[in-house]
Amino acid sequence: MKRVNVRKIFSVGIYLSLLSLTYNLNAQTDWVRWEGKETLYELPAIHHHDNTVDKSSFGMILLSVLRNTYYFFISDLDGDNCPFEPSCSAFFLQSVKETSIFKGSLMFADRFTRDINFFKGTDHYPLLTSRKFSDPANNYTLHSEKIKL
Repeated sequence: MKRVNVRKIFSVGIYLSLLSLTYNLNAQTDWVRWEGKETLYELPAIHHHDNTVDKSSFGMILLSVLRNTYYFFISDLDGDNCPFEPSCSAFFLQSVKETSIFKGSLMFADRFTRDINFFKGTDHYPLLTSRKFSDPANNYTLHSEKIKL
């Protein structure tokens, strides 16, 4: 036959008694009137995406359609998690406008790898009031008069 440990049973009984006592002491009483609480059902403001198509040339129309496709199928599903301002899709369009399609694609690839890098240093990006890092495309165009730090 197994021997019953009386100390263990006694300590479990004391633990359950103290637990029950704390629940009873913190319970809502009948003599205290319950008060209503103001509840707001407003949704937070959602960042509106500019999905206009730039019709200045055929290449810009194509880039605008690609940017909007990226936004609707990838970026929008990810939510507002991009730590940079402007967003990656807007950065791509700005970089292509500032340079060329090839340089703009390389700039976007560099920006995208900085966006998903878990070990990045964030101390060299200025922080905006929206709690996002400022990283405009004109800082990477290699034109010293266009760089704004």
